[in-house]
Amino acid sequence: MDRERAARSVDIGALKKTLARRFGLAPLVMGLFFFLPAGTLDYWQAWAYMALLLVAMFLVIVRFLRRAPEVLQRRTNWREKEPAQKAIIYGSYPIFLAVFLLPGLDRRFGWSMVPAWLVVAADAVILAAYLLFARVMRENRFLSRVVEVDREHEVIRTGPYAVVRHPMYAAVIPMFVLSPLALGSYWALIPAAFIPIVVVLRILNEENVLAGSLPDYAEYTRQVKYRLIPRVW
Repeated sequence: MDRERAARSVDIGALKKTLARRFGLAPLVMGLFFFLPAGTLDYWQAWAYMALLLVAMFLVIVRFLRRAPEVLQRRTNWREKEPAQKAIIYGSYPIFLAVFLLPGLDRRFGWSMVPAWLVVAADAVILAAYLLFARVMRENRFLSRVVEVDREHEVIRTGPYAVVRHPMYAAVIPMFVLSPLALGSYWALIPAAFIPIVVVLRILNEENVLAGSLPDYAEYTRQVKYRLIPRVW
């Protein structure tokens, strides 16, 4: 019933326009990141990577528009309010730029020779990670791009949240860390190695916010002991 009420509160028309605008720009932005540094359109790894992500994104958007538009509404919010989170995000920009610009330069100058089977394997893991991300979205209607807690917010304990406390980040890490291999670059793995550190910093700050804002969160941390990887951390 809460999910139905939340869905009815969403302006579907406005949401569709926002999503159409952003999704429409995605191929252009990705193309600029990959093909401009490469200096060529003859870059099959980038085409495969784009097709994989864009098709998966489109299917997820269509599904959630029908069944849980409030989740997509939250995902359109990019305005981070937490100062610590802002600092982490801004500080991580050079890392992510390097991760997605270096492969094109690698393609242009022939620095790496990543075998096709490894590129395809990386694509497969990225797709699996994206499916996990979609599963997390389905389970948690409060999932947002920013750290925020509202009056209706509640602790989610089901699905992936019964295994680790931050399954979204568990999905995001392999998606980003393996992107260099999917794009045919070994050298871009160097900046990608810093992405888990960025995620850990975000998690630590996010847990402080949640513990101070959600009365049941402390109990949840006792119930689900691991943040990111079962039996590790």
